[in-house]
Order: sequence, then structure tokens, then C-alpha cells
Amino acid sequence: MPTTDPIADMLTRIRNGLTVRKPYVLVPSSKLKVSIAQILLEEGFIQGYEVTNEHPQANIRLWLKYDDKRRPIVVGLKRVSRPGRRVYSGKRELPWVLSGLGVAIVSTPKGVMTDREARRNGVGGEILCYVW
Repeated sequence: MPTTDPIADMLTRIRNGLTVRKPYVLVPSSKLKVSIAQILLEEGFIQGYEVTNEHPQANIRLWLKYDDKRRPIVVGLKRVSRPGRRVYSGKRELPWVLSGLGVAIVSTPKGVMTDREARRNGVGGEILCYVW
């Protein structure tokens, strides 16, 4: 069933999987979601991901990451820009998530990247979500 906000659906599936301590979650695949998964992997929020080429819809399998006491590494996920209210930020106004402890995922003209990479490249864009 199609959703109005597929990124919010992805974040909710991750949040729900972490709550019940699932080893992995399945998310319908798209290029944007794969790039978000890549950022989550690079920042150390997930163990890994793979794109499964199933018919009719490909899926992304995200392996969730926990510490030694089975507490989730991801403490919070927040969708910022929504279909009803887009949030854009210039290169000088990019937000700091928890004073730099978290990550803002930004869609820029140079691709999807973290807020730190966007500052380094001198670009702004649409703030997709916060992860901490």
C-alpha cells in the first residue's frame, strides 16, 4: 500500500524494530532510502543493509545495532521536512543536532549527505531528518 511519506514510514519501521529489539527491519526500497541507509551505516547507527530484489517491490533489509546490554544505539529519530511542510536550510543555517552528537540528514543538489558534509561542501538543502 503506498504511503504519503515514505521516509517517515522508514523511520517509524526502524523505531518500532528497535523498540521490540528486532535484529533487522524490512523497508520498501527507493534510491533516497538507500542513500539514507548508507548514511546511517557510515555514522554507525546500523550494522548494515542490503537491497533485496524481490518482485514486485525491492526491499531494504536494515540490520539494527545494539550495545552489550541490548540497548539500541539509535536513541531518537525525527522527521523534519514533511510533504505538508518542507524545511530548507542554507549552508550557514544548517542545524546542529544535540550540539553535534546527532546527525541531520540533508538532501542537497550534490546528493544526500549529513549536515557536517554539507557544511564542508558549502551547500544547503532540504533537511530530511534528525538521528541521535
